[in-house]
Amino acid sequence: MPLLELRDVRAGYGDAVVLDGISLEVPEQGSLAVLGRNGAGKSTLLLTLMGFTRLKRGRIFFKGRDVSALAPHRRAQLGIAWVAQEREIFPSLSAEENLTVAAHPGPWNLERVFRLFPRLAERRANMGNQLSGGEQQMLAIARALMTNPGLLLLDEPFEGLAPVIVDELAGALERLDGMALILVEQHTELALSLTEDAVVLERGAIVHRARSGEFAHDAPTLERLVGLKIA
Repeated sequence: MPLLELRDVRAGYGDAVVLDGISLEVPEQGSLAVLGRNGAGKSTLLLTLMGFTRLKRGRIFFKGRDVSALAPHRRAQLGIAWVAQEREIFPSLSAEENLTVAAHPGPWNLERVFRLFPRLAERRANMGNQLSGGEQQMLAIARALMTNPGLLLLDEPFEGLAPVIVDELAGALERLDGMALILVEQHTELALSLTEDAVVLERGAIVHRARSGEFAHDAPTLERLVGLKIA
């Protein structure tokens, strides 16, 4: 049984349809890159998994349970954690308070997230709005880990960050274990290096599926579908 399964999902906002006919599976501790050009529906896919869009058709199963009608907070309680593109940390709480307010019992605790992100340990007393953009992204990911999820959803975690911070975050993601990962990312080569499988969305539909390692070397398909040219 897969950890996550989508069956013919059609979803959007109000009367508008953004995703149409999405079917996919993610196994326990699996990792999936969701690629595509701007406006393809990548972020909407994550929002649909969390329950923030209008599901018009299809079913979503998590740990074998139909969660299609569950509210976002119920999905989070079941073990789906989402790191939004806007990060959405609490600016008036300290870094440590941002983490402890989200904590659930499990292997991820303050000590472990501080080992993963030493910068946060150094700034644990700083308010959220006193952190740099890269530190805020680290905090957003660390806060999601403190919920001890079975599935981690990351929406453009490297957007707008300096290369040195991107490298630091990527290294941290490579060290994650004990959970599945879905990564929406415009840095195609990096996304493929961090995941086992990949799908490409186009106009809200999956137009390509591949193993990430194989896809990374498929220059013609990468250029055609996501506009990436490999030297």
